[in-house]
Amino acid sequence: MTTSATVGRKPSGTAPEASGTGRLLAIAWRPARRAPMREVEHGQITTVAGLVGDHKGAKFKNRAITILAREDWQDALAELSDLAGPVPLPWTVRRANLFVEGVRLPRARGGIVGIGDVRLEVTYPTQPCARMEEAHPGLLKALHPAWRGGVTCRVLAEGMIRVGDPVRILLSPPEHVIRLPG
Repeated sequence: MTTSATVGRKPSGTAPEASGTGRLLAIAWRPARRAPMREVEHGQITTVAGLVGDHKGAKFKNRAITILAREDWQDALAELSDLAGPVPLPWTVRRANLFVEGVRLPRARGGIVGIGDVRLEVTYPTQPCARMEEAHPGLLKALHPAWRGGVTCRVLAEGMIRVGDPVRILLSPPEHVIRLPG
C-alpha cells in the first residue's frame, strides 16, 4: 500500500489527544543510507534490528524506529504552501519508518507508543537533516517546531505490525520544548 498523504492542511491548533487510539497508516524502510524508501504492508520489529530490513535499526538502538504523525506532517507542509498552493510531498520524504494518524506522539523522552504487541520508547525528537532541504526549500525549518519531524524510538517489545493496526499512546510524560538559538 502506498500512502499519498501529500497535501497539507491549514494548522488547526488542535492536535489529537495524547490518549486514545490512532491508526498505523504506512510502514517504510530503506536498505542503505540515501536509498529510496520502500513502503510495505507489514513488518517485523525487533530489539536487534528495529524494523527488519531497515539499515538504521541495528546500528542505532536508541533510534531504531522513527515515527511521523500525519497531522504534524500536514502542518509542516501547510507552512510550505505558496501562491501555487499546497506542496505535494509524500510522507516518505521525511524518511520515517512508521506513519500514524489520530494520536499525538509524546513530546518527551520516555513516552511509550504501542502498536499491537510492539512497545516503543521515545528517545528523542527526530532531528530533520539537510536531506529535507534537498526535498523542498524550507522543509527542514517547517519540521522543527513542536516535534513535527516525529520521534525516534528504541524497541521495548517486539512483534509484527501491519498497516491499519491501532496505535496507542501508553505513556506521555510532560512535553519537552526545544528552542532553536536566536
